[in-house]
Parts: sequence; structure tokens; C-alpha cells
Amino acid sequence: MTHTPHATAVVHALRPGTGLPLVLLHAFPLDHRMWADVAALLPAAPHGAATQPVLALDLPGLGAAQGVPLPAPSLDASADAVAAALAEAGHDRAVVAGLSMGGYVALALLERHPGLVAGIGLLDTKVGADSDEARANRLRVADAVESSGTVDAVLPMAEALLGEAARGRGVADRVRAWIEAQPPAGVAWSQRAMAARPDRASQLAELAGPALVLVGEEDQPTPVAEARRTADLLGVEPVVVPGAGHLTAVESPDAVAAALGELLGRAAAGR
Repeated sequence: MTHTPHATAVVHALRPGTGLPLVLLHAFPLDHRMWADVAALLPAAPHGAATQPVLALDLPGLGAAQGVPLPAPSLDASADAVAAALAEAGHDRAVVAGLSMGGYVALALLERHPGLVAGIGLLDTKVGADSDEARANRLRVADAVESSGTVDAVLPMAEALLGEAARGRGVADRVRAWIEAQPPAGVAWSQRAMAARPDRASQLAELAGPALVLVGEEDQPTPVAEARRTADLLGVEPVVVPGAGHLTAVESPDAVAAALGELLGRAAAGR
């Protein structure tokens, strides 16, 4: 009998605690390290309240989750891997926030494991499927990465994803190093998984907790207008981060930490 591999995600505890956890899902083609600055800036719990743990995951094929056999490319598989990793860590309910690809996985979690999602943060992401052109480009890049055995085809993202101010501060060097640390197989798998994702706008109605929609003012892949459409579906006002591009958590971690802290507080209070 042929064994079908299961996607694997790896949990990293960025802040200890005993309350409702905040789970952070990274962008493509990065790993959990993109959340380090945000985690360090998250507000402390109010006096007398339990500190809420902060967990960042490496999604299948990337970061510490590389080198493991992968199933057919699917963000559903990624969501199931996140749910399994959290369950193994002792968590069956969490506030889940994802940036870009991480947002796609958060939406898949909401569809497949709705009881897990106590609140959702959708950062620099969108609820719709790819256009035919975008899908074809993802598949082209996946093929290029796989055939070359390098991540050269995605290295330009280190600058292209950033706003002008972050490029001027040398943030691209840090992002490039993270991209270079990813395995070509995991990068190609992730691109194909994103290309195959469905429209998940209808899933937003299933959310029982609070929501955050956040976007960089200079975000090109998922611009402010896209974030406003998502926010309208959720009945919230989007948070627009001035001067930031697509990687808000890396470019403006203070603003992202403040917004996530507020979301976590609302979820913990049941609002």
C-alpha cells in the first residue's frame, strides 16, 4: 500500500503564556522569523490577566518544516497541518493571524477547522482566488524554481514586496536572507498550493469572533482597495499602515503589534 504523505507545520513559541494564544502564519517565501519583531512589541496583558502565548508556525515545506515529504500542493493541507501542530502543542482554540500566504491559510483554517478560530487577522492578503494570469505566473515560477534547483526566481521579491521607506532602510537584505534559506522544493510547492486555492469570501460569514483587516499603504500585490473589500465583507474598518508595502509585519512591526494586540484583547474578552 502506498503511503500518502501529510503536510507538516512546526510551532515556535515566541512568547510564553497561559491564555488564549495568538497564532501567526508567515508570508511566502519566508518563515516564522518574519514575526520576531512583532512578537517582541506586542502589548503585555493587563494587570491580573493571563499572558497570552504567541506562537509562530513554519508552514509546510518552509523553515523548520522543510525536508519532509509533501502531499499534493494544497492550502487545505497547510491548514490541516497547522491545526494538527497546534493540537499537539495543546491548543484547540486560538486567534489566528496570517500575512499574505499566511492569510490564505488562516481562511482555509476557518473553513476546515472553524472551532479553532476565536478571531482572525487578515494582513496584506485577499479572500479571492488568483486570476488566470496570476495562477499561470505562480506555476511558471514554481517550474523555474524546481528546474533550476535554486530560489533565484523569487529573490526579486525581497525588494518588490517592500514599500519605498523599507527599501531605503536596508530591510530587503534581511528579507533576501530569509528567502535564500528556503528550499526550492518547498517554495515550488507553496506556489502551486496558492495557485490552486479557491475563493473563500463566503467563509467570512462563519467567523464567530472578532476580525482585523490590515494592509500597507503601498502594498502592491494586495492593495488597499482589496483590503477594503475584505473589511466590508467582515463589517470592520481596515487598518492602513502608512508608508508600508506588502510585508507590514517586517516593515512596521509597531503598528502591526498594536493592531494584533487589540484583536487579541477583543477575542480574550469575547467581543
